[in-house]
Amino acid sequence: MIPHRGGRRSKEWAYTDTMTLTLLIPMLICSDAASEIEFCRNAFGAEELSRRSGKDGTVVHATLKVGSTLFMVHGVYPHLDSRAPEQDGSSPVVIYIYIDEVDAVINRAVGAGAVILLPAANQPWGDRVGRIMDPAGHVWNVAMRIEGSG
Repeated sequence: MIPHRGGRRSKEWAYTDTMTLTLLIPMLICSDAASEIEFCRNAFGAEELSRRSGKDGTVVHATLKVGSTLFMVHGVYPHLDSRAPEQDGSSPVVIYIYIDEVDAVINRAVGAGAVILLPAANQPWGDRVGRIMDPAGHVWNVAMRIEGSG
């Protein structure tokens, strides 16, 4: 859902045709989009909001949500120049996800097939952060604010 800007205030999210909206929604390109969706469910508790499948049953596109944040998962298609990342941790994009329990989430992610690139550690800027690579090759910084830090 998209936040309503203007008019009456509401606890619900609503979309109107007259609003101006700017959102940044990452799209993860994956060789096996269905497996990436399952990974995100298991590791991050992602909720699947929509899915579009091809005639062969493979996932073309899906929209997921973790907390209040949306992201998309998309299959690889020859007519598009976008490609899935290499599975070597060299992704040029790192997804930074803030959650409540870094260590528990990283453990779930590893159980779902992720590889730890950097173990979770407290950082001087006030985050506890670990870096993982999911089975599709996407790199994630899993982070939380350290209690009592600035």
